[in-house]
Amino acid sequence: MSPRPPFHAAPHATPVDFVAIDVETACSRVSSICQIGIVGFRDGVEVFAYDTLLDPCDDFSPFNTRIHGIASEHVAGKPTFADVHAIVGGHLSSRTTVAHSSFDKGALAAACHRHGLPAIEANWLDSVRVARRAWPELPNHKLNTLSRSLNIRHRHHDALSDARTAGLVVVRAMAHTGVSLAEWLNPPPTPKIPAPRPAAEGPLKGHRIAILGAPRDGPLACRLAAQGARIMAAVGATSTMLVISNAQPFGRFVHAHAEYRRAEQLRRGGAAIAIVAEDALPAPTGE
Repeated sequence: MSPRPPFHAAPHATPVDFVAIDVETACSRVSSICQIGIVGFRDGVEVFAYDTLLDPCDDFSPFNTRIHGIASEHVAGKPTFADVHAIVGGHLSSRTTVAHSSFDKGALAAACHRHGLPAIEANWLDSVRVARRAWPELPNHKLNTLSRSLNIRHRHHDALSDARTAGLVVVRAMAHTGVSLAEWLNPPPTPKIPAPRPAAEGPLKGHRIAILGAPRDGPLACRLAAQGARIMAAVGATSTMLVISNAQPFGRFVHAHAEYRRAEQLRRGGAAIAIVAEDALPAPTGE
């Protein structure tokens, strides 16, 4: 069977500069969308909002319910993703679509695939990347951290509030930096900054480490290199460790990140690669 063509909808009647989207899921399967929130922005102002609970056609994990408060009884009689696919496609198709990390993009793609529906094409913009460039001084770039720093009213893990906050992060970043939406979508290439040179000796000597959620020339990378590790640009066949930074913005969805999945794939294939949280690393000498 040939793959379905991507979904292309006529532009929504409301003119927008971009839309922002967030989804919540019922369990660890990213296709299990149980809430969608979409907000449209024009000239820095919200011009429409769309929000719905969904029957995910899947089990609810107690862990996920504790996070967002949505359980099976809340979605009884609600539409499925297939029922709202055309509506979501009408809001996103061929538009600049903001999401905080790549999770929402992946969840939409997985839900389309699971329900046998055409993929929804959009011009995706990651508000995590925008926030890191606009406010590099922040300790991390999670939505709740950004909302506090930027004084945005925010109810974390409510899809509509998360979508609105991600959109406002981009609006505030454009005002703060003077960088236009088009420039955020197509940033100029940045020169490669070499990773720190590994120390000759240390508890991590011989390790080839990729870092998820922090730059390869940042403080965490320097700390690891000072303990003998060689810092890699990405997880590869020769990597021996993937370190999950405390500052990574993916929260409970870190397992959906491509680098994490690549490390798990290598482990299943027999590679000796460890997946380690930053807090579990050996302390620097002198601590």
